[in-house]
Amino acid sequence: MDYPKPTPAPPPLITFETPHRTAAPLVTGHFRAGPGYAAYRLHGTRDWLLIYTMGGLGRFGYEGGERLSPPGTIVLLKPGTLHDYSVEPRLQRWELLWAHFLPRAEWLPWMEWPQAAPGLMCLELENPARQQIVRRLRDVHRLALGPWRRRQTLAINALEEVLLWCDQVNPRAERSALDPRLQVAIDYIGSNLGQKLDLSRVASAARLSLSRFAHLFRAQVGLTPQRFIEQQRLERARQLLERTAMPVKSIAYEVGFGNPFYFSLRFKRYTGQSPTAFRAQ
Repeated sequence: MDYPKPTPAPPPLITFETPHRTAAPLVTGHFRAGPGYAAYRLHGTRDWLLIYTMGGLGRFGYEGGERLSPPGTIVLLKPGTLHDYSVEPRLQRWELLWAHFLPRAEWLPWMEWPQAAPGLMCLELENPARQQIVRRLRDVHRLALGPWRRRQTLAINALEEVLLWCDQVNPRAERSALDPRLQVAIDYIGSNLGQKLDLSRVASAARLSLSRFAHLFRAQVGLTPQRFIEQQRLERARQLLERTAMPVKSIAYEVGFGNPFYFSLRFKRYTGQSPTAFRAQ
């Protein structure tokens, strides 16, 4: 069941935009916030944001209300959703684990949680699932910052386990599957990443008009089809750089980029590193 709307919220503590750089596949953090801590992004970010409350009390504002986040609450914000979160003013402390991330396609059905407001989703965790989720969330942050050669891949795999455990306790899990037509479209995209992907053909594969497909895709996946396709191409390129000795130019063509230089620019924006630097790390 979705959470009922509480009484109207006070205005956000700040109204100027909190800076945010578009995430690589995963960026994590763990900190203890004190009085006055707040973040505000009117249009959210292009990635997903997961926040788990370890201690204290946080608050998440939305149009017409707010949702408090006591210990054991895990919150998921879709791309493009208002970010208005802060330390709850009365308690004045908040310990949180957070992750900005770009999900793999197969994760999307696991990320339809009860909504406090459009795009603002919450779960209240109980043991033993809570213990498992906290342990793996700590691992996500530890692995992301560790000395290991494939630290980001290790951290992403730990995050996948977090989402799987959340899915086990999600009351909407039985009702949260993607529209089957979108699953057809996602499968079509995955099978044709190396080709020129015309959106009208993708929509046709899903038996939808182009306009209906674009609207439904954005509503359920949280990204435009074009951005999703590029994300999948770059994720596939990341895997090829890790697991093969293919030249960067060949990888660019393999995942559907006709211009290797443009591929390198987009890959650096996605990961923070050039393809060559990423492979060498």
